Order: sequence, then structure tokens, then C-alpha cells
Amino acid sequence: MAVLTNPESTDVLTDVLRTLKLRGRVFCCSELSAPWAMSLPTSDYAHFHVGERGGAGLQLADEKQPRPLASGDLIIVPHGRGHVLSDHPKTRPKPISQLIKGGQPGCHLMEFGGGGALTRMICGSFQFDNEASSPLRSILPPLIHLKHEQSRLGEWLEPTLKMLALEARQPRPGSETLISRLLDIIFVQALRVWIASEPPTSGGWLGALRDPQIGVALGLMHREPQRAWSVEALAQAVSMSRSPFAARFSALVGEPPLTYLTRWRM
Repeated sequence: MAVLTNPESTDVLTDVLRTLKLRGRVFCCSELSAPWAMSLPTSDYAHFHVGERGGAGLQLADEKQPRPLASGDLIIVPHGRGHVLSDHPKTRPKPISQLIKGGQPGCHLMEFGGGGALTRMICGSFQFDNEASSPLRSILPPLIHLKHEQSRLGEWLEPTLKMLALEARQPRPGSETLISRLLDIIFVQALRVWIASEPPTSGGWLGALRDPQIGVALGLMHREPQRAWSVEALAQAVSMSRSPFAARFSALVGEPPLTYLTRWRM
């Protein structure tokens, strides 16, 4: 049996994202002057926030301390948990539904606050049409924070977020398509950063992609899902014994190999 030695020869992440049918949108461009605070309710979609100027704190529901959002940062709340954005933890928040006013198509202008230090921010969402059939969202952390100050991120994060801000605030013909493509890039890059930061033994099947043997097995199943795979055949293909392979696969992916294969076929 031929052995697939390069786990990147089949892009499992792309496969899963394609079936997930990601749709991103920007719903407001904010001009916030201290003191200010706004609350976002729990929802069925993921939220994201881009810091353009100034700073803010983001506090998830049931957390005691806010997380700082600086200029040039990106925060994604994958599970749609309710949260508060504010200039200070003690500022009383208003629901965002009461603050958004009509503006240009695709990005409502939101001006709010007490006239102090200015914060500019872009807020939006990621929706998943086929979430129920995907293993992705359930294993993501409560929050993904990409900081502008991280040097390895600067090469793509800063120009991508700047272009997103430009298209959202100054829409022109084709802006809706450009924003959609930029949000696709942002989401995939954020996943890459999170995967790289996770220990190899965590992160579910995303973390398993970095395992030199389990990653290959996942690639094989995605490449040839119609094949009559057995646990023994998969183990042989990645040069492992059957029992250790099955145990490692289940530990990393969170379910046995053939259970994963059946769900992927469906």
C-alpha cells in the first residue's frame, strides 16, 4: 500500500471550511468617545472586533476581567458568547441594538460616548451554514486574540485589517465582495495562528493535523472517503500498529477513526 508522507498533500482544513460554508459580514463601524460601553447578546454566530484607533476592553459573560483590545488587534468570539466592550470595566453598557443607526450599506455608523478619548472599531460576524455537520466550531476556544504587536502577525494582519476598514467605511462598487473575501482570509489566518499556538495534544482534529501520522491519516480519509478503509489499513498507511494508531487518533481527534470517517462521508 502506498503511504502518504506529506499531510499537506490533502488540505483537510480547506475541506472542512468548504463544507462549513463560512459567511462573514461587517455590521458596524464605531466612533466611540469615553466614557462608553456596549453589550452584545449571545447569538448563533461568531463575533469579531477590529481595533482601528485607541483601546478597549472586551469582557466575556461570566468572566471577571476584561481582555485589552489595542489598535491593530483582532478578537474573534467563536461561540457567540455574550460580551461587553468598554473604555473601562465600571462604565455601564448599553445594548448594541440601541446604538446602531442607519448608515451606508453593509456597515452602519455607530457614534456613541461622552466626548472623551476616541476609539474606532469595526464589528462584525462569521456565520456557518453547515455548522451541525462540521467538527470545527465545537473545538475552538472561547476567544481568539491576534495582537498587532506580535511581529509574525504584522506582515498580513495590519494590511488586511486596514483594507477591511477602508472598504467598510468607504464602500464602493465591489466592496461587499472584497469585504467577504477579506473576512475569509482573516478567519483562516486566525485559525492558523491558534493551531500553531496550541500544544500538539490539544485542539481536537485541528491539533491532530500537526501530528506526523494522524495528520496523514486524516488526509487519506479526506482524499479518498469512498474507499473501504479499516482501522488496520489506515494504521499501515502511516506505519503504525493498529492499537496504538486507534488510541492516538481517538485521543487527538476526539472520536475513533471510522466514526470520524462516517461523519465526514455524510
